[in-house]
This record gives sequence, structure tokens and C-alpha cells, in this order.
Amino acid sequence: MIEVKEEEGWKFPKDFWLANFMELCERAAYYGFFIVLTLYMTDIIGFTDIETGIIVGLFYGLLYLFPTFVGAYVDKIGFRKGLLIAFSLLTIGYFFLGVFLTKLPVIFFLFVLLMGASFIKPLITGTVAKTTTEANRARGYSLFYWIVNIGAFSGKTFVPFIRQGLGLEYVNFFSAGMALIALIFTYFFFDEPDEISESKSIKETFRALKGILEKPRLWILTLIIAGFWLIQGQLYATMPKYVIRLLDEGAKPEWLTNVNPGMVVLTVVIVTQMMKKQKAVTSMMVGMFLMPISALAMAMSQELEAITGPAVSIFGMFELHPLTVMLIIGIAIQGLAESFISPRFLEYFSFQAPKGEEGLYLGFSHLHSFISAILGFGLSGVLLTKYCPDPKTLPVGISDIERASYYANAHYIWYYFVAIGLVSAISLLIFKLVTERIDRKNAEAVG
Repeated sequence: MIEVKEEEGWKFPKDFWLANFMELCERAAYYGFFIVLTLYMTDIIGFTDIETGIIVGLFYGLLYLFPTFVGAYVDKIGFRKGLLIAFSLLTIGYFFLGVFLTKLPVIFFLFVLLMGASFIKPLITGTVAKTTTEANRARGYSLFYWIVNIGAFSGKTFVPFIRQGLGLEYVNFFSAGMALIALIFTYFFFDEPDEISESKSIKETFRALKGILEKPRLWILTLIIAGFWLIQGQLYATMPKYVIRLLDEGAKPEWLTNVNPGMVVLTVVIVTQMMKKQKAVTSMMVGMFLMPISALAMAMSQELEAITGPAVSIFGMFELHPLTVMLIIGIAIQGLAESFISPRFLEYFSFQAPKGEEGLYLGFSHLHSFISAILGFGLSGVLLTKYCPDPKTLPVGISDIERASYYANAHYIWYYFVAIGLVSAISLLIFKLVTERIDRKNAEAVG
């Protein structure tokens, strides 16, 4: 095992920083690709909104379910070998998604991507857990999340130029290039840690999984936090199509999503420091109550347009459409909420892990994203079809006024997510009150 000193501070071993660099490359590739995936599936490949929601929801959801099982074997595989396998699969998958533009090959290479990405999560998050201590783990995860969002921010910054300049399918080649850089770096510069944990037998693996399943707090908290990720996932499931269909093809929804990692980068370390004396659930609860506010803001573009007209002056320097302004506000609130929730959620799970099983437990910690992806992307396809349909499905030859009538209630989509956010936040409050009461009773019984 990697030895670390039991002291609080901002110093971490080399393996911590190397793992974060690999994650930065992988996130730039992934988010550059994922932000336009639903557009790619409908506009290039020819799936409907509902079909796209189902396929991308399964892809995104399984991306967070498979690491639950892969995490049990990361120590057996070895960190370096695991990364080489992962980045090889990612490079191949991204590249051929740009080459083959028909339905069956696309589904196959999405599966290749799925397998490659499934190795990354337990390898990276498990390393962060192993190279931090109880004293500095919250700081370690805040730095990890900060770097993750730098990768996401940089990847999505370049995508509009590729999509509008070369074509939507060429975004896949950008992501393949980023994965290839990480593969080359791993092969030439990354050294296997001196000591690797003993590999686990199948029996030991299922015993560890059984231990997770017997922790009702983890299951309940996972279901509640899934409400946060269901709303957050709409930045990729709903928002790109929503913006382009309501504005025009020249819009850059990729840049709007960058408000989220930008806000996280600016606030995550500050929020972690501010909340370090608070329990993890308390910090998460603050974020959860911000989520319905964010969804409500995203629904308010028509109200703002009624006040300002079709353009909002930003300090007299430039103008934005009211829809853009309200999306920026809503996404910024989501980024702030994420700073309260995500690092502390990972911290909460890591403290539940027995020594040597961090990869398994932290792989399981992403189960909330499996649940939210299946439900959220499926719901997105239905809501887009009802309130913000694909222009190709509208009657031929309709007037601009008739066309506008199909999109008059597009903002209703976000009211569904306001309701989901409120239910999730209230559920977490109840969870906090009930678990604290149980803990007090247990403490009194022991005393």
C-alpha cells in the first residue's frame, strides 16, 4: 500500500498528482464528446429524441454501474496496466465513432468507450483515496474535483469550433486525440506503485458487495443524491437541443455548460474549507436545496424577455438573449450546489470502505449516476418530444408563427426538474434528521 503521513495539509504524494493529470486528459476527451452526443445521435446518426434518450441514458448509466464491478479487480490488474487498457479502448472508441456514422457501429463503439471508461473511475478515485489520509481527504477530493472540472472546461471550450467549422462527427477525433495523449503519457512516464494490494477472490468480492448492500444509509443516500444528478444531467440530455432549437444553429450550448465547471473550479476549495467542520450530510443538504432554485431560474427566460425584450445588455459591453442569461444563472447555481455535494459525497463513501477495498466502494459510490441517467435521459427524450420537438419532425411548409407555437411552452421542461429537486432536498433533510436521531440514541445506549 502507498504510505502517507497522517497530517493535515495540501501536500500529497506523486501518485496523487499523476492520477489527477490522467483524469484531466480523460475528462477533456469525455466532456468534449458527451456535450454533443445527443445532437450527434439525432442529427448525424438519425435516432429520434426518445431513442437517443434511451441509448445515451443506458450508455451514461452503465458507465457508472460497471465500475462497481471493475473496482473489485483494479488492484489485481495493476494501476499502470489498467490505465493502458482504459486509454487504448477510449482512443479506439472515440476514433471509430467519427469514422462509422450508422446506427449499429455507433452502438458497438459506444460499448467500447463504456468498457474503457469503466476502468478509469475506480483506478483514479481509488488512488485518491489511497494517497490521502483521514486528516486531508476532504482537501484531496476538493483538489481532485477542481482538476476534473478544469478538464471538463477545457474540453468543451474547443468543441463549438470543431462542430461548426468541420462538422459534428469530427468532435470524436478531438476526444480520440486527448485519450491518445493520456495513453502515451501512461506508457512512457507512469510507474507502477511500489506495492499493490493482494488481488481478491470472487468470494471476497461478493462478500464486500454484500457488505455494501447491507448498509441501508448508503442505499437511501444514493437514491436521494440521484435527484441532484438527474437535474445536473440535463445539461447534456436536454440543454444542447433546447438552446439550438429555440435559438439557432449558431448557438454554443457547449460554452454554457462550461459555466458549471467554471463555478466549481472557483468555489469547490472555498466551500470545502468553509464546510470542513460540518458533517458531510449537512454540506450536501445545502447543495440539494440550491438545485430546485437552479431549475426554476432556467425556466424563467420568458419572464425576463417580457422585461428586457429579445436582448439583455451585459454591463453595456455585449448583449445576450434572455434564454442564455437565465441558463447561465441556473447553471452557475448548479455548479455552486455541486461544490457542496460531490466532494463530501465521495468523502462519505470513502470512510465506509475497509482498508484495501477503496476501489470497490468508490466504484459503487457512482451508482446514483446510473439511476439518474436511466431516468433523466429517458425523461428528457419524452419532454423534448412534447415541448421542444426536433425541427425535422414538424410539418413541411409551416409558417414561422406556426413553428413558434410548437415551442411556446418549451420552458415547461424545467418545471419538472424543479419538482424533482424539491422532493430530493426535502428527502435529504428527513434523512439527516432521522440518522442523527438514531446516532444520538446509539451513543446514549453505549454511554
